[in-house]
Amino acid sequence: MGSVSMSSLVYFICCISLVSGMVEPRCIERERDALLRLKNGFVDPYGLLSSWSDHTSSQDCCLWRGVGCSNRTGHVTMLDLHGYFSDDLDAVVKLSGDINSSLLDLNHLSYLDLSFNSFTRIPAFVGSLSKLRHLNLSAIYFEVPDVPSQLGNLSNLMLLDLSYSPVVVDNIEWLYKLSSLEYINFNAVDLSESSNVLENMITRFPSLVELHLGSCLIPISSASSSNLFSRTNFSKVLSVIDLSSNDLPSSMIYPWLFNFSNSLTDINLSFNELNDTISEAFGSFTSLQKLDLTNNSLAGSIMTSFGNFSSLKLLYLGSNNLKQDLLSFFHILEPAQKSLQVLDLSSNELFGSLPDFTNFIALKELHLEDNEMKGTFPERFERVSNLVILDLADNQITGLLPDLSAVSSLQELYFERNRLRGSLADKIMPLFELQMLGASANLLNGTISEIHLSNLSNLVYLDLAYNFLVFDIDPDWSPTFSLDVMSFSSCKLGPSFPIWLQSQKNFSILDISDTQINDSVPDWFWDQLTPNLRYLNLSYNQIHGIIPDLMYGNYPFIDLRSNNFYGLVPLFPSTTKILVLRDNMFSGSISFLCSLIEIFRLDLSINQLSGELPDCWMNLTGLYYLNLESNSISGKIPTSMGSLLFMAMLSLRSNKLTGELPSSLKNCTMLVLLDVGENSLSGRIPAWIGTSLTLLRALSLTSSGFHGAIPKSLCRLSSLQILDLSVNNLSGTIPTCIGNFKGMTNETIAYPFFGQTGLGLARTRLTNINRDTYPFEAFLQWKGRKLAYSNTLGLATTLDLSSNNLNGSIPVDITNLTGLVALNLSRNNLSSQIPQDIGSLRWLDFLDLSRNHLDGGIPTSLSELTNFGFLDLSYNNLSGRIPTSTQLQSFNASSYTGNPALCGLPLLNTCPGDSVPRNPTPTVESDDIRYQDKFITRGFFICLSIGLASGFWGFFGALILSNSWRRTYMKFLEHVTDWIYVKIAVNYNRLLRRS
Repeated sequence: MGSVSMSSLVYFICCISLVSGMVEPRCIERERDALLRLKNGFVDPYGLLSSWSDHTSSQDCCLWRGVGCSNRTGHVTMLDLHGYFSDDLDAVVKLSGDINSSLLDLNHLSYLDLSFNSFTRIPAFVGSLSKLRHLNLSAIYFEVPDVPSQLGNLSNLMLLDLSYSPVVVDNIEWLYKLSSLEYINFNAVDLSESSNVLENMITRFPSLVELHLGSCLIPISSASSSNLFSRTNFSKVLSVIDLSSNDLPSSMIYPWLFNFSNSLTDINLSFNELNDTISEAFGSFTSLQKLDLTNNSLAGSIMTSFGNFSSLKLLYLGSNNLKQDLLSFFHILEPAQKSLQVLDLSSNELFGSLPDFTNFIALKELHLEDNEMKGTFPERFERVSNLVILDLADNQITGLLPDLSAVSSLQELYFERNRLRGSLADKIMPLFELQMLGASANLLNGTISEIHLSNLSNLVYLDLAYNFLVFDIDPDWSPTFSLDVMSFSSCKLGPSFPIWLQSQKNFSILDISDTQINDSVPDWFWDQLTPNLRYLNLSYNQIHGIIPDLMYGNYPFIDLRSNNFYGLVPLFPSTTKILVLRDNMFSGSISFLCSLIEIFRLDLSINQLSGELPDCWMNLTGLYYLNLESNSISGKIPTSMGSLLFMAMLSLRSNKLTGELPSSLKNCTMLVLLDVGENSLSGRIPAWIGTSLTLLRALSLTSSGFHGAIPKSLCRLSSLQILDLSVNNLSGTIPTCIGNFKGMTNETIAYPFFGQTGLGLARTRLTNINRDTYPFEAFLQWKGRKLAYSNTLGLATTLDLSSNNLNGSIPVDITNLTGLVALNLSRNNLSSQIPQDIGSLRWLDFLDLSRNHLDGGIPTSLSELTNFGFLDLSYNNLSGRIPTSTQLQSFNASSYTGNPALCGLPLLNTCPGDSVPRNPTPTVESDDIRYQDKFITRGFFICLSIGLASGFWGFFGALILSNSWRRTYMKFLEHVTDWIYVKIAVNYNRLLRRS
């Protein structure tokens, strides 16, 4: 009985021991208390640590969020308190405050992750956690950014991550004590004050597997490669290295990099200064799986040694200067056909036809955008069923858009700005997984209906702009997709406002400009705009009605120009970046703009706005482009406008402004275009324009009431391409220094007038909102008409001083302006002769020197000009023969009239010494004349009358009596009329293009 009891007891104890070994241990009370004290030091607005409690039901700290314990001892060994971004809250869910010293009571801690939070500082006592092997302090905002050197005491540390934390590392010597490190991530940590960083990083850690030093501002080392190779403790297992965005030269990277050719699998050298050709030595990295050389200055072609990459998965060579036939490129990479998943060759100079890439059966992403490819698509896609992203934008690919149904896995497809034609509708129907489609600026045509879009339930990005597509969608259709980006510019959506847009309630970008809409905007459209709105373009339609206040948007760009909107200008979000209301019928004051504190570009031109300019410009200091022309704005220009220090374009043209130009405008030293013409300003032209606004390339003060002399300081505007001081009361002489306008020389005529920035068609995805070029614009008086010039403004170099009271002679230095296209000095009191070398202005298309007191002959050098489209030398005192040339004789006599002493064609008066009269008079005797007159008798007139009557009624009588003859004749007249109309239209358009 006793023996049985003893055996039973032993069996019971063994069972208890076995069960207790399987039961998860509870945490140690001392460590639980330490965690609670740690929690009390944090600010936790989102309840990240809500499970940390001393209540009976939750006393086991091993079950708390982010806490991990040893299954054997129950000690806390892991603490993961990282923050994260919440889509629901649109914010980072994080902790803040102080890290309590109670952390030291967790003396078995081996894993600590505090990333994505905000703390006061990295406490020095962290260096006392002697068993710590994993320390992640990435993406933490520290109020005190110092990194304590005590971290060098963590001798067991294997992983250290300080990436993307704004910390200061003045002395990095403490790091080199951590010889056990296998993973180092210092991405975006400023190491510019630490010497020999790169050399020490690769020689002090023999067990290092991953090294991340991207965007660290690594100082360029003077250490020689021989010194580097003399070190013996290189890591033999270094697999991943990231030196991106450091501007390091080839000479600093290549010598030591190739010492790791046997181990490296992942190399990131993007955004550095690697130049010349890609090093042949890369071919020795036979185990390479990822190579990123994006955005360097690499030229030429890839080496044949790239064919050694049989395990290559990711290859990024975008944004370089590679120039190679794409077919040969793919041929070199053939050994990686079964492994290559991502290939990025974007923004290079690759040429040739688009090759058949279907042999790369593992390919998921192919980026070939922004190259010089021609030819058509490959005919088949059967073997690339894994392809997820295909980007061929910005090439010259032609032909029909192929059948893509075999690539049903496509999620992103881009082929913007090519020359593809054909129907799009049937090609996109089978792409059920498609999320993003960029097809703008091609030659696509056909009709798109709800049938073609009904299967695209995953679609979030749709850009079909600048094609010949017609949308014929049932108004009652409710799409299954919810689009974030919609662009249909220049397609046909109208005439009614597209009702199906009512279902799209979450878009941030919408462009339906120039879509033939002739309708009002439904109220539901304005009501569904959300705070996510970033870009709204309804321009170039015939949309009418009153716009309600639009107070939603995330720094939005709003373009409503060239419609028929009327009423008061509505309120817009204070964070609006670009607002274009040009060419509508808005009325009222413009005081609303004082609330647009983030405005960058503002265009309210060609409306019916009135009142005075508000005096709040000191609050709009980010304004770059301001156009208020062609309104009825009155009063003086406020001095606060001088606060716009970054403004490059200011046009107040054609208003009712009075007073003088405020001297505060001299603070606007970034101005490139200044136009205050057609106002009622007064005073003299300020001299500070020439001394302060030295970047000006266009200055127009026409019809503004200025008087006095032209300031000589204007000659300092060496970049000036357009100067219009016409129709004022200016007096004195033309400054002789006028030849200093280097912007009017042929050295600059081939260059664009302004960099075009803003809302427009650019080589970027619509998500970046670089959607529509919005160039600067100026008005020029050209061949009797006032024309607006924008994209061609760089070619319209103009000097117009007409309709003033200027006297003296035309400065000889004006012939230095060899890039001038238009020169107008008419309606002044200029005297003396036309400069003899005026023919050196070889680009002249427009020359008007009329109504002055010029004398002497017309310079023979004018006969050498071949681009003339307009010439007026009338009403001067010119004399002598008009030089003979094809151009000068082609003008009407009115170009030379009012110069009595001029002679020669096209004038009727001949020059002395002409050997053959223009219209020789018959020299016959009187008897011969009488003999000729004998034929002109009464009978002659009777016969002539009978003949005319017979001919008239013989032809028109037949037309009256014969229907078939009449129809044939009318068709003949229509044909002749059409032919004349076409000829007139073609020649008129040619003249417009020349202007």
